Amino acid sequence: MLLTITEFLGHFHPLIVHLPIGILLIGLLLQYLSRKEKYTAFKPAIPLVLLLGTISAFISCITGYLLSMTDDYDESLVSWHMWMGISVALVSFMLYAKEKNPEFAINKKLLALGLFVLVMITGHLGGSLTHGSDYVTKPLKNIFSGDSDIAVSAIKPIPNVQEAAAYSDVIKPILETKCYSCHGANKQKGGLRMDDSLKLMKGGKDGNVIEAGDADASEMIKRLMLPVDNDDHMPPKEKSQPTEQQIALLHWWISNGAAFDKKVKQLPQDDKIKPSLLALQKAAVIKIESSFIPKTPVAEADQKVVAQLRESGVVILPVAQNSNYLMASFVTDTIIGKEDIALLQQIKDQLLWLKLSDTNLSDEQLAGVGQLANLTKLNIAGTNITDKGLTQLQSLQQLQYLNIVNTKISSAGLMQLTSLKKLESLYIYKTNTATTDYASLKTTFPKTTIDTGGYEVPTLATDTTLVKEKKTY
Repeated sequence: MLLTITEFLGHFHPLIVHLPIGILLIGLLLQYLSRKEKYTAFKPAIPLVLLLGTISAFISCITGYLLSMTDDYDESLVSWHMWMGISVALVSFMLYAKEKNPEFAINKKLLALGLFVLVMITGHLGGSLTHGSDYVTKPLKNIFSGDSDIAVSAIKPIPNVQEAAAYSDVIKPILETKCYSCHGANKQKGGLRMDDSLKLMKGGKDGNVIEAGDADASEMIKRLMLPVDNDDHMPPKEKSQPTEQQIALLHWWISNGAAFDKKVKQLPQDDKIKPSLLALQKAAVIKIESSFIPKTPVAEADQKVVAQLRESGVVILPVAQNSNYLMASFVTDTIIGKEDIALLQQIKDQLLWLKLSDTNLSDEQLAGVGQLANLTKLNIAGTNITDKGLTQLQSLQQLQYLNIVNTKISSAGLMQLTSLKKLESLYIYKTNTATTDYASLKTTFPKTTIDTGGYEVPTLATDTTLVKEKKTY
């Protein structure tokens, strides 16, 4: 009970800490201006401003100390921040005393200068605790590296993913961009530190977050799969969220033992994970394509409808931070009923991305999907749809991404989609589309990138080859 109250009061620190910064800086500004004749009227207000700044500084010190007791932050950095904060409170009190009693034996200019420097140092240390030690220089790196402000992460491409280290080259960059800000060297929420392999496997206050060999039982994966507005979802909804591909890679690594010393080629790879691994060789920066998200704002979706969809197992998430546009994924609900389609139609104004892959989706149900006019991304891979059902998608004039991998669709069915002028990406691997039709499809869809799949991972001389004795009957 006592710890709960302490933690509650400590959480007021980020709110209160800005008061002494602003008030004391105003006091110093008034003090500087009052030296000029036309601003002498400010002098009577200076002691009051400094007194308020001093009081708020002491309150900030108390709440900051209570917050530090949660052990969520680097002890050394917290210690420096704390003592600098105490110094701010003491020096501001001394400056207030000097204003009230000019006979106080200390140089006022020296106190003012010292207070200004201490406020800057304390603020910088606080920013380092909250945002990382590179929070000032990181934006400059992005500017000079040519990255735009819609970049989600700067994960470097891997020239040969099979020869890459599974953890340090594939998994660590994901954790670094999505997790380290809260679970890194400067800050360890819940006592969990993820930038150190031993501490990552040790877990935090609530126990292990990784169960090597069992991804579904691992707290990390459970938290990632929760709805984004759930209090236990990680990363917090205010932070950049991992992509489905990144979650799949984390799941794959944990399922195969969460090894820190193995190469990618040494771990089993099924057909589902291979495309995600190969994608790591392609792009240095993963970006949110702004064209997939309309610039025109939209009203919030009916929360009762969203709740009904979630209750049935559908994952509903916002497509971007502070956006009412939504994505829906039937990743955990593979049985689609009429009621599901009807509910989706009630949020059609907000629904942009829809994933129905590996479900029982039929041609009849695809007619309902065709009424979701704002869709920009649609994944219906691994379903029972045919060329007949594909005609229902002609009304999706905003569609830019379509995945029909592992379906019965042929080139004749695809020719029915020539009216989709905004279609940018089309995935047709393992369909009834003949190889000989690829050229004509490219001519028909000149502005569309058509991915025919069939990637091959070369066998290297260093690969392990398992030779089995041939049985005779």
